[in-house]
Amino acid sequence: MKSTGLLWILLAFILTGTLIGCKSRNSQTQEDNASHDLQQIKDSNELVVLTMYGSTSYFIYRGQEMGFQYELSQQFAENLGVKLRVVVAKNIREMRAMLLAGKGDLIAYNMPITKDSRDSLLYCGEEVITHQVIVQRNGRRAKMLKDVTELVGKDIYVKPGKHYERLVNLDKELGGGIKIHKVTNDSITAEDLIRQVSEGKIPYTVADNDLAQLNRTYYSNLNISLSISFDQRASWAVRKTSPKLAAAANQWHKENMTSPAYKASTKRYFEISKSIPHTPILSLREGRISHYDHLFKKYAKEINWDWRLLASLAYTESNFDTTAVSWAGAKGLMQLMPSTARAMGVPEGKEQNPEESIKAAVKYIAATNRSFKNIPDNERINFVLASYNAGIGHIFDAMALAQKYGKQKDIWYDNVEKFILLKSNEEYYSDPVCKNGYFRGSETYNFVREINSRFELYKKKIKE
Repeated sequence: MKSTGLLWILLAFILTGTLIGCKSRNSQTQEDNASHDLQQIKDSNELVVLTMYGSTSYFIYRGQEMGFQYELSQQFAENLGVKLRVVVAKNIREMRAMLLAGKGDLIAYNMPITKDSRDSLLYCGEEVITHQVIVQRNGRRAKMLKDVTELVGKDIYVKPGKHYERLVNLDKELGGGIKIHKVTNDSITAEDLIRQVSEGKIPYTVADNDLAQLNRTYYSNLNISLSISFDQRASWAVRKTSPKLAAAANQWHKENMTSPAYKASTKRYFEISKSIPHTPILSLREGRISHYDHLFKKYAKEINWDWRLLASLAYTESNFDTTAVSWAGAKGLMQLMPSTARAMGVPEGKEQNPEESIKAAVKYIAATNRSFKNIPDNERINFVLASYNAGIGHIFDAMALAQKYGKQKDIWYDNVEKFILLKSNEEYYSDPVCKNGYFRGSETYNFVREINSRFELYKKKIKE
Protein backbone atom coordinates (compact mmCIF):
# COMPACT_ATOMS: atom_id res chain seq x y z
CA MET A 1 0.00 0.00 0.00
CA LYS A 2 2.86 2.36 0.89
CA SER A 3 4.59 1.77 -2.46
CA THR A 4 1.28 2.41 -4.31
CA GLY A 5 0.90 5.72 -2.49
CA LEU A 6 4.44 6.74 -3.39
CA LEU A 7 3.75 5.84 -7.03
CA TRP A 8 0.67 8.11 -7.11
CA ILE A 9 2.65 10.97 -5.56
CA LEU A 10 5.39 10.50 -8.16
CA LEU A 11 2.87 10.47 -11.04
CA ALA A 12 1.19 13.59 -9.67
CA PHE A 13 4.57 15.32 -9.44
CA ILE A 14 5.43 14.43 -13.07
CA LEU A 15 2.02 15.52 -14.32
CA THR A 16 2.20 18.82 -12.42
CA GLY A 17 5.68 19.46 -13.79
CA THR A 18 4.48 18.75 -17.32
CA LEU A 19 1.53 21.12 -16.96
CA ILE A 20 3.75 23.83 -15.49
CA GLY A 21 6.18 23.30 -18.38
CA CYS A 22 3.35 23.58 -20.96
CA LYS A 23 2.02 26.67 -19.25
CA SER A 24 5.50 28.16 -19.18
CA ARG A 25 6.03 27.48 -22.90
CA ASN A 26 2.61 28.90 -23.79
CA SER A 27 3.30 31.98 -21.69
CA GLN A 28 6.66 32.36 -23.38
CA THR A 29 5.03 32.20 -26.84
CA GLN A 30 2.49 34.83 -25.82
CA GLU A 31 5.23 37.01 -24.38
CA ASP A 32 7.29 36.63 -27.56
CA ASN A 33 4.30 37.63 -29.70
CA ALA A 34 3.47 40.51 -27.38
CA SER A 35 7.00 41.91 -27.56
CA HIS A 36 7.55 41.32 -31.28
CA ASP A 37 6.84 44.71 -32.76
CA LEU A 38 8.61 47.09 -35.14
CA GLN A 39 11.90 47.27 -33.24
CA GLN A 40 12.24 43.48 -33.03
CA ILE A 41 11.59 43.23 -36.78
CA LYS A 42 14.33 45.77 -37.44
CA ASP A 43 16.68 43.95 -35.06
CA SER A 44 16.07 40.65 -36.86
CA ASN A 45 16.44 42.40 -40.25
CA GLU A 46 13.42 40.48 -41.57
CA LEU A 47 9.75 41.21 -42.18
CA VAL A 48 7.74 37.99 -42.40
CA VAL A 49 4.64 38.56 -44.50
CA LEU A 50 1.67 36.19 -44.68
CA THR A 51 -0.36 36.07 -47.89
CA MET A 52 -2.20 33.71 -50.23
CA TYR A 53 -1.53 32.60 -53.78
CA GLY A 54 -3.53 34.44 -56.43
CA SER A 55 -3.27 36.63 -59.51
CA THR A 56 -3.70 39.82 -57.47
CA SER A 57 -1.66 38.80 -54.42
CA TYR A 58 1.34 36.49 -54.96
CA PHE A 59 2.62 34.07 -57.59
CA ILE A 60 5.82 32.97 -59.33
CA TYR A 61 6.26 33.92 -63.00
CA ARG A 62 9.29 32.86 -65.06
CA GLY A 63 11.10 32.06 -61.84
CA GLN A 64 10.40 35.44 -60.20
CA GLU A 65 8.11 36.31 -57.30
CA MET A 66 5.32 38.62 -58.43
CA GLY A 67 1.88 39.91 -57.44
CA PHE A 68 0.45 43.29 -56.45
CA GLN A 69 0.41 42.56 -52.70
CA TYR A 70 3.90 41.06 -52.96
CA GLU A 71 5.28 44.21 -54.61
CA LEU A 72 3.69 46.47 -52.00
CA SER A 73 5.15 44.24 -49.24
CA GLN A 74 8.55 44.54 -50.87
CA GLN A 75 8.25 48.33 -50.99
CA PHE A 76 7.24 48.40 -47.32
CA ALA A 77 10.15 46.15 -46.29
CA GLU A 78 12.57 48.40 -48.19
CA ASN A 79 11.10 51.40 -46.41
CA LEU A 80 11.79 49.69 -43.06
CA GLY A 81 15.29 48.76 -44.19
CA VAL A 82 14.75 45.00 -43.73
CA LYS A 83 14.55 41.89 -45.91
CA LEU A 84 11.21 40.40 -46.93
CA ARG A 85 10.20 36.77 -46.40
CA VAL A 86 6.88 35.49 -47.73
CA VAL A 87 4.88 32.69 -46.08
CA VAL A 88 1.86 31.40 -48.00
CA ALA A 89 -1.34 30.31 -46.24
CA LYS A 90 -4.14 28.22 -47.75
CA ASN A 91 -7.02 30.49 -46.76
CA ILE A 92 -7.94 33.58 -44.73
CA ARG A 93 -8.69 31.55 -41.59
CA GLU A 94 -5.27 29.88 -41.67
CA MET A 95 -3.57 33.20 -42.41
CA ARG A 96 -5.17 34.79 -39.35
CA ALA A 97 -4.28 31.79 -37.14
CA MET A 98 -0.66 31.89 -38.34
CA LEU A 99 -0.41 35.60 -37.56
CA LEU A 100 -1.77 35.13 -34.04
CA ALA A 101 0.58 32.18 -33.50
CA GLY A 102 3.57 34.39 -34.34
CA LYS A 103 4.38 32.68 -37.65
CA GLY A 104 4.32 36.02 -39.43
CA ASP A 105 4.46 39.73 -38.69
CA LEU A 106 1.91 41.10 -41.12
CA ILE A 107 -0.90 39.89 -43.38
CA ALA A 108 -0.34 41.37 -46.86
CA TYR A 109 -3.68 40.58 -48.39
CA ASN A 110 -7.05 42.31 -48.72
CA MET A 111 -8.24 41.09 -45.32
CA PRO A 112 -11.96 41.79 -44.79
CA ILE A 113 -12.45 44.28 -41.95
CA THR A 114 -14.94 42.76 -39.51
CA LYS A 115 -16.01 43.55 -35.95
CA ASP A 116 -15.11 40.03 -34.74
CA SER A 117 -11.49 40.36 -35.87
CA ARG A 118 -10.92 43.75 -34.25
CA ASP A 119 -10.43 42.02 -30.87
CA SER A 120 -7.20 40.43 -32.03
CA LEU A 121 -6.12 42.34 -35.16
CA LEU A 122 -5.06 45.86 -36.02
CA TYR A 123 -5.94 46.78 -39.58
CA CYS A 124 -3.38 48.94 -41.33
CA GLY A 125 -1.94 50.10 -44.64
CA GLU A 126 -4.18 50.85 -47.57
CA GLU A 127 -7.89 50.43 -46.94
CA VAL A 128 -9.55 49.21 -50.14
CA ILE A 129 -13.20 48.84 -51.01
CA THR A 130 -14.13 45.53 -52.60
CA HIS A 131 -17.45 44.52 -54.09
CA GLN A 132 -18.87 41.96 -56.49
CA VAL A 133 -19.50 42.91 -60.11
CA ILE A 134 -21.24 41.43 -63.13
CA VAL A 135 -18.71 40.56 -65.84
CA GLN A 136 -20.21 41.07 -69.29
CA ARG A 137 -18.99 41.74 -72.81
CA ASN A 138 -18.78 45.11 -74.50
CA GLY A 139 -20.04 45.22 -78.05
CA ARG A 140 -22.61 42.47 -77.63
CA ARG A 141 -25.80 42.81 -79.69
CA ALA A 142 -27.90 42.74 -76.53
CA LYS A 143 -27.73 46.02 -74.62
CA MET A 144 -25.35 46.31 -71.68
CA LEU A 145 -26.83 45.60 -68.26
CA LYS A 146 -26.78 48.81 -66.21
CA ASP A 147 -29.08 47.94 -63.30
CA VAL A 148 -29.49 44.82 -61.14
CA THR A 149 -33.17 44.60 -62.09
CA GLU A 150 -32.05 43.77 -65.63
CA LEU A 151 -30.56 40.49 -64.35
CA VAL A 152 -34.03 38.94 -64.28
CA GLY A 153 -34.26 36.39 -67.09
CA LYS A 154 -30.49 36.36 -67.65
CA ASP A 155 -28.18 33.30 -67.43
CA ILE A 156 -25.34 33.85 -64.95
CA TYR A 157 -22.63 31.25 -64.33
CA VAL A 158 -20.78 31.23 -60.99
CA LYS A 159 -18.72 28.98 -58.78
CA PRO A 160 -20.16 27.85 -55.41
CA GLY A 161 -19.39 30.28 -52.60
CA LYS A 162 -19.99 33.94 -51.89
CA HIS A 163 -20.79 34.90 -55.50
CA TYR A 164 -23.42 32.18 -55.78
CA GLU A 165 -24.85 33.11 -52.37
CA ARG A 166 -25.06 36.78 -53.34
CA LEU A 167 -26.94 35.94 -56.54
CA VAL A 168 -29.39 33.71 -54.63
CA ASN A 169 -30.09 36.55 -52.16
CA LEU A 170 -30.38 39.09 -54.96
CA ASP A 171 -32.79 36.80 -56.79
CA LYS A 172 -35.01 36.74 -53.67
CA GLU A 173 -34.80 40.52 -53.35
CA LEU A 174 -35.95 40.89 -56.97
CA GLY A 175 -38.76 38.35 -56.62
CA GLY A 176 -37.07 35.60 -58.61
CA GLY A 177 -36.24 35.13 -62.28
CA ILE A 178 -32.43 35.20 -62.39
CA LYS A 179 -31.20 32.03 -64.08
CA ILE A 180 -28.31 31.09 -61.79
CA HIS A 181 -26.02 28.30 -62.99
CA LYS A 182 -23.75 26.84 -60.29
CA VAL A 183 -20.51 25.65 -61.93
CA THR A 184 -19.34 22.73 -59.79
CA ASN A 185 -16.62 21.45 -62.12
CA ASP A 186 -13.46 21.60 -59.98
CA SER A 187 -11.22 22.25 -62.96
CA ILE A 188 -13.00 25.54 -63.79
CA THR A 189 -12.04 28.65 -61.82
CA ALA A 190 -13.58 32.11 -61.50
CA GLU A 191 -10.94 33.39 -63.94
CA ASP A 192 -11.89 30.65 -66.42
CA LEU A 193 -15.47 31.90 -66.30
CA ILE A 194 -14.29 35.46 -66.97
CA ARG A 195 -12.38 34.21 -70.02
CA GLN A 196 -15.48 32.35 -71.22
CA VAL A 197 -17.49 35.58 -71.03
CA SER A 198 -14.80 37.32 -73.11
CA GLU A 199 -14.92 34.51 -75.69
CA GLY A 200 -18.73 34.61 -75.83
CA LYS A 201 -19.13 31.05 -74.48
CA ILE A 202 -21.25 32.24 -71.54
CA PRO A 203 -23.11 35.55 -71.22
CA TYR A 204 -22.35 36.60 -67.62
CA THR A 205 -20.41 35.73 -64.49
CA VAL A 206 -19.66 37.42 -61.16
CA ALA A 207 -16.24 38.36 -59.73
CA ASP A 208 -14.67 40.58 -57.09
CA ASN A 209 -13.90 43.96 -58.63
CA ASP A 210 -10.09 43.71 -58.23
CA LEU A 211 -9.95 40.31 -59.97
CA ALA A 212 -12.29 41.58 -62.68
CA GLN A 213 -10.13 44.67 -63.15
CA LEU A 214 -6.98 42.58 -63.51
CA ASN A 215 -8.64 40.26 -66.04
CA ARG A 216 -9.80 43.20 -68.11
CA THR A 217 -6.11 43.82 -68.90
CA TYR A 218 -6.14 40.42 -70.64
CA TYR A 219 -9.58 40.77 -72.26
CA SER A 220 -10.30 44.33 -73.40
CA ASN A 221 -13.88 43.49 -74.44
CA LEU A 222 -15.10 43.11 -70.84
CA ASN A 223 -17.36 45.48 -68.97
CA ILE A 224 -17.29 45.32 -65.15
CA SER A 225 -19.22 48.47 -64.21
CA LEU A 226 -22.33 46.86 -62.70
CA SER A 227 -21.95 46.25 -58.96
CA ILE A 228 -24.28 43.73 -57.27
CA SER A 229 -23.14 43.81 -53.64
CA PHE A 230 -22.49 46.18 -50.76
CA ASP A 231 -18.98 47.51 -50.37
CA GLN A 232 -16.65 45.50 -48.14
CA ARG A 233 -13.69 47.28 -46.56
CA ALA A 234 -10.40 45.39 -46.48
CA SER A 235 -6.74 46.05 -45.68
CA TRP A 236 -3.55 44.56 -44.29
CA ALA A 237 -3.49 43.41 -40.65
CA VAL A 238 -1.06 42.85 -37.77
CA ARG A 239 -1.48 41.48 -34.24
CA LYS A 240 -3.00 43.86 -31.71
CA THR A 241 0.32 43.64 -29.88
CA SER A 242 2.17 45.26 -32.83
CA PRO A 243 0.87 48.86 -32.75
CA LYS A 244 4.16 50.38 -33.89
CA LEU A 245 4.28 48.12 -36.94
CA ALA A 246 0.69 49.12 -37.76
CA ALA A 247 1.58 52.80 -37.36
CA ALA A 248 4.61 52.35 -39.64
CA ALA A 249 2.43 50.65 -42.28
CA ASN A 250 -0.12 53.48 -42.09
CA GLN A 251 2.56 56.14 -42.41
CA TRP A 252 4.29 54.29 -45.26
CA HIS A 253 1.01 53.92 -47.13
CA LYS A 254 0.23 57.62 -46.78
CA GLU A 255 3.63 58.56 -48.19
CA ASN A 256 3.83 55.74 -50.75
CA MET A 257 0.52 56.40 -52.51
CA THR A 258 2.11 58.96 -54.82
CA SER A 259 5.46 57.22 -55.25
CA PRO A 260 6.64 56.02 -58.69
CA ALA A 261 7.00 52.46 -57.34
CA TYR A 262 3.38 52.29 -56.13
CA LYS A 263 2.05 53.79 -59.35
CA ALA A 264 4.13 51.36 -61.42
CA SER A 265 2.79 48.35 -59.50
CA THR A 266 -0.81 49.52 -59.85
CA LYS A 267 -0.32 50.08 -63.57
CA ARG A 268 1.40 46.72 -64.05
CA TYR A 269 -1.43 44.64 -62.62
CA PHE A 270 -4.56 46.67 -63.25
CA GLU A 271 -3.98 48.91 -66.27
CA ILE A 272 -1.36 47.67 -68.76
CA SER A 273 -2.77 45.40 -71.45
CA LYS A 274 -1.32 41.88 -71.25
CA SER A 275 -2.03 41.08 -74.91
CA ILE A 276 0.37 41.81 -77.79
CA PRO A 277 -1.02 43.02 -81.15
CA HIS A 278 0.42 40.93 -83.97
CA THR A 279 1.20 41.71 -87.60
CA PRO A 280 1.51 39.32 -90.57
CA ILE A 281 4.66 37.87 -92.16
CA LEU A 282 6.96 40.64 -93.43
CA SER A 283 7.22 39.56 -97.08
CA LEU A 284 6.11 36.27 -98.61
CA ARG A 285 7.41 37.29 -102.02
CA GLU A 286 10.94 37.73 -100.71
CA GLY A 287 10.64 34.74 -98.36
CA ARG A 288 11.24 36.87 -95.27
CA ILE A 289 9.58 36.54 -91.87
CA SER A 290 11.24 39.50 -90.14
CA HIS A 291 14.17 41.91 -90.27
CA TYR A 292 16.06 39.51 -87.97
CA ASP A 293 15.92 36.31 -90.05
CA HIS A 294 19.70 36.29 -90.45
CA LEU A 295 20.12 36.25 -86.64
CA PHE A 296 17.54 33.49 -86.18
CA LYS A 297 19.40 31.41 -88.80
CA LYS A 298 22.77 32.10 -87.14
CA TYR A 299 21.81 31.17 -83.58
CA ALA A 300 19.19 28.45 -84.15
CA LYS A 301 22.03 26.15 -85.26
CA GLU A 302 23.47 26.24 -81.72
CA ILE A 303 20.40 24.42 -80.35
CA ASN A 304 19.59 22.35 -83.46
CA TRP A 305 16.34 24.22 -83.99
CA ASP A 306 14.75 25.15 -87.28
CA TRP A 307 15.28 28.92 -87.50
CA ARG A 308 11.61 29.37 -88.33
CA LEU A 309 10.67 27.91 -84.93
CA LEU A 310 12.92 30.45 -83.21
CA ALA A 311 11.30 33.19 -85.31
CA SER A 312 7.85 31.94 -84.30
CA LEU A 313 8.87 32.16 -80.64
CA ALA A 314 10.10 35.74 -81.12
CA TYR A 315 6.93 36.74 -82.94
CA THR A 316 4.73 35.38 -80.13
CA GLU A 317 6.87 37.09 -77.50
CA SER A 318 7.35 40.57 -78.99
CA ASN A 319 5.85 40.82 -82.48
CA PHE A 320 9.48 41.41 -83.56
CA ASP A 321 9.52 44.69 -81.60
CA THR A 322 12.99 45.15 -80.10
CA THR A 323 11.72 47.94 -77.81
CA ALA A 324 8.90 45.86 -76.30
CA VAL A 325 8.61 45.78 -72.50
CA SER A 326 5.97 43.44 -71.04
CA TRP A 327 3.75 44.09 -68.02
CA ALA A 328 6.07 41.80 -66.03
CA GLY A 329 9.23 43.67 -67.04
CA ALA A 330 10.49 41.29 -69.76
CA LYS A 331 12.39 43.20 -72.45
CA GLY A 332 13.43 43.07 -76.06
CA LEU A 333 12.89 40.84 -79.05
CA MET A 334 12.90 37.60 -77.03
CA GLN A 335 11.25 39.11 -73.93
CA LEU A 336 13.79 37.97 -71.36
CA MET A 337 13.19 38.83 -67.72
CA PRO A 338 15.98 41.11 -66.36
CA SER A 339 17.44 38.42 -64.07
CA THR A 340 17.46 35.87 -66.91
CA ALA A 341 19.13 38.34 -69.26
CA ARG A 342 21.87 39.00 -66.67
CA ALA A 343 22.37 35.28 -66.04
CA MET A 344 22.67 34.62 -69.79
CA GLY A 345 25.34 37.30 -70.20
CA VAL A 346 23.43 40.23 -71.68
CA PRO A 347 25.40 43.41 -70.88
CA GLU A 348 23.44 45.97 -68.87
CA GLY A 349 21.61 48.34 -71.19
CA LYS A 350 21.74 45.89 -74.11
CA GLU A 351 18.49 44.04 -73.36
CA GLN A 352 16.86 45.56 -76.44
CA ASN A 353 19.73 44.81 -78.79
CA PRO A 354 18.30 42.14 -81.15
CA GLU A 355 21.44 40.02 -81.42
CA GLU A 356 22.13 40.09 -77.68
CA SER A 357 18.51 39.14 -77.02
CA ILE A 358 18.50 36.20 -79.46
CA LYS A 359 21.93 34.98 -78.32
CA ALA A 360 20.83 35.02 -74.65
CA ALA A 361 17.49 33.35 -75.45
CA VAL A 362 19.30 30.53 -77.23
CA LYS A 363 21.57 30.07 -74.21
CA TYR A 364 18.53 29.90 -71.95
CA ILE A 365 16.80 27.42 -74.27
CA ALA A 366 19.94 25.21 -74.25
CA ALA A 367 20.02 25.24 -70.43
CA THR A 368 16.29 24.48 -70.22
CA ASN A 369 16.68 21.69 -72.77
CA ARG A 370 19.18 19.97 -70.47
CA SER A 371 16.64 20.04 -67.64
CA PHE A 372 14.32 17.90 -69.77
CA LYS A 373 16.94 15.43 -70.99
CA ASN A 374 14.76 12.46 -69.96
CA ILE A 375 11.94 13.54 -72.26
CA PRO A 376 11.99 12.14 -75.84
CA ASP A 377 13.45 14.50 -78.46
CA ASN A 378 10.21 14.91 -80.39
CA GLU A 379 8.39 16.03 -77.22
CA ARG A 380 11.12 18.04 -75.55
CA ILE A 381 10.60 21.20 -77.62
CA ASN A 382 7.06 21.57 -76.24
CA PHE A 383 8.34 21.42 -72.66
CA VAL A 384 11.10 23.91 -73.45
CA LEU A 385 8.60 26.33 -75.02
CA ALA A 386 6.25 25.94 -72.06
CA SER A 387 9.12 26.65 -69.63
CA TYR A 388 10.14 29.70 -71.65
CA ASN A 389 6.69 31.12 -71.00
CA ALA A 390 5.93 29.92 -67.47
CA GLY A 391 9.27 29.19 -65.85
CA ILE A 392 10.55 25.67 -65.36
CA GLY A 393 9.12 25.24 -61.83
CA HIS A 394 5.50 25.38 -62.96
CA ILE A 395 6.18 22.85 -65.72
CA PHE A 396 7.72 20.44 -63.20
CA ASP A 397 4.59 20.91 -61.07
CA ALA A 398 2.34 20.11 -64.05
CA MET A 399 4.42 17.00 -64.81
CA ALA A 400 4.10 15.84 -61.19
CA LEU A 401 0.33 16.38 -61.31
CA ALA A 402 0.07 14.49 -64.61
CA GLN A 403 1.90 11.52 -63.11
CA LYS A 404 -0.23 11.60 -59.96
CA TYR A 405 -3.48 11.59 -61.93
CA GLY A 406 -2.51 8.80 -64.31
CA LYS A 407 -1.39 10.83 -67.35
CA GLN A 408 1.97 10.69 -69.13
CA LYS A 409 4.37 13.19 -67.62
CA ASP A 410 6.65 13.18 -70.68
CA ILE A 411 3.91 13.97 -73.23
CA TRP A 412 2.78 17.58 -73.57
CA TYR A 413 -0.40 17.63 -75.68
CA ASP A 414 -3.49 16.27 -73.88
CA ASN A 415 -1.34 15.25 -70.92
CA VAL A 416 0.91 17.74 -69.11
CA GLU A 417 -0.76 20.72 -70.85
CA LYS A 418 -4.04 19.81 -69.14
CA PHE A 419 -2.40 20.17 -65.75
CA ILE A 420 -0.71 23.49 -66.50
CA LEU A 421 -4.29 24.71 -67.08
CA LEU A 422 -5.28 23.39 -63.64
CA LYS A 423 -2.46 25.29 -61.90
CA SER A 424 -4.81 28.25 -61.41
CA ASN A 425 -7.14 26.04 -59.36
CA GLU A 426 -6.52 25.90 -55.60
CA GLU A 427 -7.24 22.17 -55.40
CA TYR A 428 -4.32 21.51 -57.73
CA TYR A 429 -1.76 24.24 -56.95
CA SER A 430 -2.05 23.43 -53.23
CA ASP A 431 -1.41 19.73 -53.89
CA PRO A 432 1.73 18.52 -52.04
CA VAL A 433 3.39 17.57 -55.36
CA CYS A 434 3.29 21.25 -56.45
CA LYS A 435 6.19 23.38 -55.23
CA ASN A 436 5.48 26.67 -57.03
CA GLY A 437 1.86 27.50 -56.19
CA TYR A 438 -0.66 29.41 -58.28
CA PHE A 439 -0.13 29.97 -62.00
CA ARG A 440 -2.34 31.29 -64.79
CA GLY A 441 -1.77 28.28 -67.01
CA SER A 442 -4.06 29.21 -69.89
CA GLU A 443 -1.33 31.51 -71.23
CA THR A 444 1.21 28.71 -71.41
CA TYR A 445 -1.32 26.28 -72.86
CA ASN A 446 -2.06 28.73 -75.71
CA PHE A 447 1.58 29.81 -76.03
CA VAL A 448 2.84 26.34 -77.00
CA ARG A 449 -0.04 25.74 -79.41
CA GLU A 450 0.31 29.16 -81.08
CA ILE A 451 4.06 28.82 -81.62
CA ASN A 452 3.75 25.33 -83.10
CA SER A 453 0.85 26.40 -85.31
CA ARG A 454 2.73 29.43 -86.61
CA PHE A 455 5.85 27.33 -87.14
CA GLU A 456 3.85 24.99 -89.40
CA LEU A 457 2.61 28.02 -91.34
CA TYR A 458 6.14 29.37 -91.69
CA LYS A 459 7.36 26.00 -92.95
CA LYS A 460 4.73 26.00 -95.69
CA LYS A 461 5.32 29.58 -96.80
CA ILE A 462 8.99 30.30 -96.11
CA LYS A 463 11.90 28.26 -97.45
CA GLU A 464 14.41 26.87 -94.98
